[in-house]
Amino acid sequence: MNAIRLQIPAHADFIDTVRICLYGIASKMNYSYEEIEDMKVAVSEACNNAVIHSKQDENEEVIDISFESDKDVLTIKVKDNGTTALAAKTLEAAELLPAVDVSGLRVGGLGIYLMQALMDEVEVNALERGTEVILKKYLNYNP
Repeated sequence: MNAIRLQIPAHADFIDTVRICLYGIASKMNYSYEEIEDMKVAVSEACNNAVIHSKQDENEEVIDISFESDKDVLTIKVKDNGTTALAAKTLEAAELLPAVDVSGLRVGGLGIYLMQALMDEVEVNALERGTEVILKKYLNYNP
């Protein structure tokens, strides 16, 4: 397994850097254009959530991103040190999507659902300090 690690300031201006890095890695692994675009949207959502939930009162807040490529799967991990309680509640709510009327959700409240729709596996872990989102996309995946 090959791993590439990236650390960006917790500001939306730097999310494009993550998308560009993802594009290069996924292209080398021979993902289709559509799969790469799906992954770019999902990783952008994960990074946006990290920016929103990071502790903005600290001067040097960062987001850690890792890309781990294996022969048939790309795993993307996005980690922040923001509020952890929110992450667990969000994932629990996301698992109930088919039974929920989403019309009442606030704008920007569909990030987890979107990631789940675009990726093969999505995991959200509440850490001691922050949250980690793990996104997986398999090559030639047939559910």
